[in-house]
Amino acid sequence: MRPTHAKDHPAASPLRPAAAPVAPLPRGAGDGAGRGGAEACSTAGGPFPAGPAEVRLIDADVPGAVGRVLDEALAERLRRARAADPLFARDVAERMTRFTLEGGKRTRAQLAWWASRACAGRDAAVAAGALRIGGALELLQTCALVHDDVMDRATLRRGRPTLHTELASGHEDRVGPERARRFGQSAAVLAGDLALAWADDLVAETPLAVWKGVVVRRLWSDMRTEMVAGQYLDLHGQVTAARQLARVLRAGCLKSALYSVERPLALGAAVAGADDVTLRRLCDAGRCAGMAFQLRDDLDDVFGDPLVTGKACGGDIREGKSTYLVAVARARAEAAGDGTALAVLDRWLGDTALTERGLDEVRDVLVATGARATVETKLDRLAAQGLRHFDRTLLDPEGAAPLRALLLAAAGVGPGRDAASQGRYAPLPRGGAESGR
Repeated sequence: MRPTHAKDHPAASPLRPAAAPVAPLPRGAGDGAGRGGAEACSTAGGPFPAGPAEVRLIDADVPGAVGRVLDEALAERLRRARAADPLFARDVAERMTRFTLEGGKRTRAQLAWWASRACAGRDAAVAAGALRIGGALELLQTCALVHDDVMDRATLRRGRPTLHTELASGHEDRVGPERARRFGQSAAVLAGDLALAWADDLVAETPLAVWKGVVVRRLWSDMRTEMVAGQYLDLHGQVTAARQLARVLRAGCLKSALYSVERPLALGAAVAGADDVTLRRLCDAGRCAGMAFQLRDDLDDVFGDPLVTGKACGGDIREGKSTYLVAVARARAEAAGDGTALAVLDRWLGDTALTERGLDEVRDVLVATGARATVETKLDRLAAQGLRHFDRTLLDPEGAAPLRALLLAAAGVGPGRDAASQGRYAPLPRGGAESGR
């Protein structure tokens, strides 16, 4: 996925990668260890389960199992990247690989895994397919995050410098900060493109029955299109200052509800061969939980703790994004004739030089207009509605209970608390499901 505003920037002379060191890859990446087919036994060094007992072992650490699949898949692709060009492999492929392998909680991959377990029990072949799809989802997330950081001009991701910032470092002294910045952004776009290509490879290489393959490929294709469409609506809203609540919710549905929750659920269920009724009910549950996730992410951006969320506060405000939270505040201020509140929003929304004082003023408006409380209430209702859809679905209890807990967590509902009693949104933990970008 190439950002809509990414452009080629002419330069007086080609940039030679001079200095920015590449951090070592996580253990196992790039060494070719553990290669094998989907039939390989995990106890013999491969990442896939050979039987029901090993499927249950994976349940204890799904992110680790997905990481092992990525270790194997990316080691082979890094070997090919080095054969294509060592410089490209070092600067782009290895950085992208490290970003992917050091990912967060792999929530999308976990949703796919537990949906497959809830629909197919301990079937080892289904489990192997779900792990491959989980790895593909992680690579797709790498593409989305790297591109999103370029578009947002973000400097921090997961508590570390963003990929384009890292790529630009070391070049400033030679070509100046502006050309170095453009180089880093352009190279990061290529890194995101590579992640998308490798994600497609993993899906294409997943052994599936013909009819399952048709459903999985259609879901995968739709998810990629929806992700780009949602991102475009987000960009379009920034440049046109679109404020309609329905349009804001549609963008959130495409780029977060579908991409972050519903489609991963559907992919896991499709790998398991779920029937149409089961698939539809899981999708309904996922869409509600995913919309709650987006609303929670909007709240995190303004009210969250960077030490918890892993990213700086106020990014959406600086970029002028018309989130549902801001759209509600504006609509309420207009209805009340609150010119002071509107002036604060007009002053700071879209101001890249947003100060901490300005962010505090925006926070005050979001609270005073009732926007924060309204969004929290809507979030709780969506979470409760999602659980009603889920609880009507006939699933294997062994997989259904963890899947239900994941949906609650995505919606910001703490363990042991139903949505109706959740008075405040739960901040997105560091390394958790990042915003649907």
